[in-house]
Amino acid sequence: MLHYRGSSRVMNQIDVELQSVVKRFGSFTAVDGIDLAVQCGQFVTLLGPSGCGKTTTLRMIGGLELPDSGRILVGGEPLATDGGASRPTRMVFQNYALFPHMTVAENVAFGLRMQKVPKAEIETRVKDIVALLGLTAHIEKFPRQMSGGQQQRVALARALVTRPRVLLLDEPLGALDLKMRKHMQHELKKLQREVGITFVYVTHDQEEAMNLSDTIVVMDHGLIVQQGSAAEIYQNPVNAYVADFIGEANLLSGVFRDGAGDRATAISPLGVLGGRLPESYRPSAGDHVLFSIRPEHVLIGQNTASLDFNKQGTLTEVAYLGGSSRLTLAVGDTTLRADVPGLFTAPAGEVVMFGWQAENVRILRHDARFTTPVA
Repeated sequence: MLHYRGSSRVMNQIDVELQSVVKRFGSFTAVDGIDLAVQCGQFVTLLGPSGCGKTTTLRMIGGLELPDSGRILVGGEPLATDGGASRPTRMVFQNYALFPHMTVAENVAFGLRMQKVPKAEIETRVKDIVALLGLTAHIEKFPRQMSGGQQQRVALARALVTRPRVLLLDEPLGALDLKMRKHMQHELKKLQREVGITFVYVTHDQEEAMNLSDTIVVMDHGLIVQQGSAAEIYQNPVNAYVADFIGEANLLSGVFRDGAGDRATAISPLGVLGGRLPESYRPSAGDHVLFSIRPEHVLIGQNTASLDFNKQGTLTEVAYLGGSSRLTLAVGDTTLRADVPGLFTAPAGEVVMFGWQAENVRILRHDARFTTPVA
């Protein structure tokens, strides 16, 4: 029977806490004063592009890097700086870091030997975790005799067998092909639920983050810009960076006109558009803004006449994606993408009606990384 430290703890207990953490490398600030609390038993993903600070944050939680200022607590205790097998976190790397001259059993047992666990207990714990990860038939194999997915499971077993309080995973599926990556996403989520411990995961793949996570922490230039469930972040991005990075979005420049509460209107190249504002953003009349409209919210056809906004556009491209078609529309100098179910058969060059509901439009602070302001 497998027992983990997470199994007896209260779910709203904080396992990992970062307080005003800063990390610099020379003149470069990799992490810029972030605060983060990770609850017990959660699957939390740090998400963002290369250089956003996510891996540095993970390495600091694991004690592989030390913050220049701020505090990191694991289980309410300051993270020890002396390293060693007693640390309450374990790390799983993208390259697996298995010992090539050791069998599966020897690789998995390594951490327990470093902790000086009695031999009989080592054998029992190795047998149990190997069985949980479906590796029993491979227990005497060497890493070179195994597939990438099998090696990844060995790396997970080696980390989990020590019963860490928190498991840290640094892009662990990055070396796998797409099909195996999808399979391992399912296996990881199932494993996390079975063992009940806290996972802190790093990836730049937004689809992977959405598939796996209880909470996604979106990072940009060393800062946390938004955190929440996949649905919360996708449906209510706080800025254009999040809207663009999580899923896909049509981003259009505009000028704010007026609003009340979270409802607002702004002037765009397509005319006056209504939409919703994030809670943290209240622009003034004349401010430059961005409209964010997801491709699946751009509807096509004659039934668009009853929508809050509708217009004609020229179909410039159709790409069939299997379950849906991606349409590219031109309206003057404005280009829009629309995702429609199934196979769309109209040819390029045809004029079509399109539109959307204001409820599905987000009016966000302007960001010159995505569009230039309108005059």
